[in-house]
Amino acid sequence: MNIHEYQAKEILNSYGIPIPRGRVALTSDQVERAAKMMGGRCVVKAQIYAGGRGKGGGVRLIHHPEEAQEYGKELFGKNLVTVQTGPQGLKVRRILVEEAVEIAREFYLSITLDRSSSRYILIASADGGVEIEEVARKNPERILTLSIDPFIGLRPYQARKIALELGLSGSICEDCVELILNLYRACLEKDCALIEINPLVVTKAGWLMAMDAKITFDDNAVYRHREYPDMMDYSQLDPLEINAAKYDLAYIKLAGSIGCLVNGAGLAMATLDVLHEYGGEPANFLDVGGGATREKVAEAFRIILQDCDVEGIFVNIFGGIMRCDVIAQGIIEAAGAVGCNLPIVVRMDGSQVEEGKKLLQESGLNVQIGSSLGDGAARIVDMLKREVC
Repeated sequence: MNIHEYQAKEILNSYGIPIPRGRVALTSDQVERAAKMMGGRCVVKAQIYAGGRGKGGGVRLIHHPEEAQEYGKELFGKNLVTVQTGPQGLKVRRILVEEAVEIAREFYLSITLDRSSSRYILIASADGGVEIEEVARKNPERILTLSIDPFIGLRPYQARKIALELGLSGSICEDCVELILNLYRACLEKDCALIEINPLVVTKAGWLMAMDAKITFDDNAVYRHREYPDMMDYSQLDPLEINAAKYDLAYIKLAGSIGCLVNGAGLAMATLDVLHEYGGEPANFLDVGGGATREKVAEAFRIILQDCDVEGIFVNIFGGIMRCDVIAQGIIEAAGAVGCNLPIVVRMDGSQVEEGKKLLQESGLNVQIGSSLGDGAARIVDMLKREVC
């Protein structure tokens, strides 16, 4: 679960991590008033669920309130396109106005889950304010990492080692130690999958400050925090993703034309990769889970069909807990309800597989049965090519 930058900063500030003075605005007039409160010179930042806002034209240093108001008018309602949004962009509905800070040095600092070790990992770099992926690619030696033992947690001596390796000393070094420990505490108590400060700066006045922040909560822990659903900005989500969440479906909209319905996150990722290998472009990631019912499968199929970019559908099911005939019935039910005549390829294996295949072949749908994952991917790509011809 994502939240906006201003919300992430409020959380950091509650853990004693300094942030710039700022106000959230919902109208261009509020942007102007906030700019006056900041003394005229301020930073105006579009609030969307994506990074790269500066390069996308969503962040600007402002020198007087009237300029802030005009920039606010330009941003509100705009679909801001960044490297992380895709070509469609995300609509700007909130703007953060912050005091301008004189910066002496910039750093990168984050704590995230390392899936390979099943631990939190602390990542730091003296190259802050830039894309950390680019630093890792060009200068990997500039990236500091620390795997955190879940039994003993992050210790002060470890935080101090990181601060010293960033080139800090004296009181600033000790402030950084405290900040890192507070960041880890926030990560644990708020059940974060990612908590990132980029850049963490030393101001010319000699203070540490989080100039930008990003927090992603672990979806599996949201039930422990009743306030989290109210923090979500649903305008930043695809309507199909919102609908899918109501049925406990893991759905993410992608840019391709092949709708995918798969059971199991690992199998879903493999399906996307294999489709790419055969020249296909997935329109979505959709995991119905291991124990889905016929009704859940039918709803997942309907969600795929609501995406006007979908030109064909690839169903890849391994029937362990799920019976293949139940899957087939769900597909037939949903396709019949909307009069679907799109090309469909189904690759299924497992419990009641022959019964499932028979139901599909006798359904009257434009469906082919794939013998394997590769065969299924090749078939749907070929069917779409023939449709174009």
